Amino acid sequence: MARESIDPPNPSRRRALALLVLAPPLMMGLPSSDAMPASRQAGRLRIAMLSFWHVHAPDYAHQALSNSAVSLAGVWDEEAERGQAQARALGIPFYQHLADLLAHPDIDGVIVDAPTTMHRDVMVAAAQAGKHIFTEKVLAPTLHECNEIVAAVNKANVALMVSLPWLYAGSTLAIQQILNQKLLGEVTQVRTRLFHDGALKTLLHPQGWLPSAFFNPQQTAGGAMIDLGAHPMYLARILLGLPESVSATYGYMTGRAVEDNAVAVLRYPQGTVGIVEAGFVNPLAPFTIEAHGTEGSLLYGTPDEKIQIRSTHISKPAGVWSVWTAVPPDQPTAFQQWIGHIQQGTRPQENIQIAVDLSMLMEAANLSTRRNQPVRLGSLSR
Repeated sequence: MARESIDPPNPSRRRALALLVLAPPLMMGLPSSDAMPASRQAGRLRIAMLSFWHVHAPDYAHQALSNSAVSLAGVWDEEAERGQAQARALGIPFYQHLADLLAHPDIDGVIVDAPTTMHRDVMVAAAQAGKHIFTEKVLAPTLHECNEIVAAVNKANVALMVSLPWLYAGSTLAIQQILNQKLLGEVTQVRTRLFHDGALKTLLHPQGWLPSAFFNPQQTAGGAMIDLGAHPMYLARILLGLPESVSATYGYMTGRAVEDNAVAVLRYPQGTVGIVEAGFVNPLAPFTIEAHGTEGSLLYGTPDEKIQIRSTHISKPAGVWSVWTAVPPDQPTAFQQWIGHIQQGTRPQENIQIAVDLSMLMEAANLSTRRNQPVRLGSLSR
């Protein structure tokens, strides 16, 4: 399987990438309670890169460079040598100290790709400096840290957006519509699964193609589940809502300090079950969404990237699968939406809430493996 992609692998992605950020107000955004100042309406937004720790940082830099409304204005990195090299390659200034970059009045926003365990400190500082924030998932390792970030963002009245790309895929929107229309009856189970082979040793990559930092718990706060598993976890969240408890099991097939093979089970009070699977040890496993209900079933990615459904509500003979073709186009990417929110003075409220919920679910999963028991979401520190 190819490495994790920032954007869902859907042909309509190209249409989304072509959309201008000066489109009408975004469906996902709501006006803030106080009007947010629209930065540089007449010119480009100046964006800085905060760390190149994450493997997706170069992709976000590319998205910024490809956006006619944006210019890159600086780099800070907790590893100075790496940051200096990236700044030279981009032809923009490197800042040795984060405070110096954040104090720069001409910088409007920041892209945060620092280690996950640094997210809280970096984003609170950025918000307090009045900078808009785009960040890689997860927002933070714990619910308490997320709440601190959101409080700082709200106080500063800046736009925060988390990269949760499958939220905006046409296939996800179609599956949500199918469940909302109860074409499967009452949902009994949802299974979401995403794997790649980043931890497997090969001749080209003797230690696996993922950077070694991705196996450092002091930087990541976890392994396959909190990183790659974030995608199937937030998909389970948007399809089923929040569960009452999470029970997780982690495997360590390559002997790393963090898990490379993981499953989490989400339990709901009405009896519904969510199953979230992720790992760094499968080169060919398809990305999968399954939904099952009292009156039908739905499959996506088994193995083709299409939605198949059989339901008592669809006029087909019993047991016959049909392809669901009413799939809307992908929405603009998370980065494009973030730029639009800055320009229009709005905030992506739904994105932020799902990002907070995602961190809560990840914290519960990690605690479950340490305690070897289910963890109720209500028990987490706020």
